Formats: sequence, C-alpha cells, structure tokens
Amino acid sequence: MKEGRECVNDVCGAVMDGVRRIDEVCYAILPKDVAHAVADLNKSLLNQVRNFIDWKIRWNDEVLDGGDRLREEWREKCRREREQTGTTDPTSQGV
Repeated sequence: MKEGRECVNDVCGAVMDGVRRIDEVCYAILPKDVAHAVADLNKSLLNQVRNFIDWKIRWNDEVLDGGDRLREEWREKCRREREQTGTTDPTSQGV
C-alpha cells in the first residue's frame, strides 16, 4: 500500500513540475512589467475567490443556525397546537 502511495505522489509531483514549467514559460515570454502585472491580476482574482469562499462558509453557518431556530419554532408551534386540541398523536391531526 505504501508503494502505491509513493507512486501516486511521484506522478503528482511530476505533473506539478510540468505545470510549473508551463507557467514559467508563459511568464518568460512576456515583457517583465507585463508578466508582473498579469501575476498581480492573477493574485487579485484568486484573493477574491478566497474571500468569496470564506464568505460562503460564514453564510452557510449562519443559515444553518437560522434553520435550527426555525425547526425549533415549528416544533414549539406543533406542541402548542397539540396541547390546544388535546391530542398527543401528531398523525391524528391529518398531517
């Protein structure tokens, strides 16, 4: 099993080295100031993607909390309705 992982890691490393080399060539063919401007733009775009992902994670936590509160409100409402009708079996209400 360990040999298999080492083989996969070797392949991944080789692929990453190839991709890195392609990126280096792409920047090398550009004038220096243009290459730096393109790299800065790339970093800015990736930073915005990261900010969006962080925001989406926070959003997910907030709506999950809201869903939990809403579920509890529904449970409480059902409990009050059962008490008012005098039934304890939720299936007897035709739900």
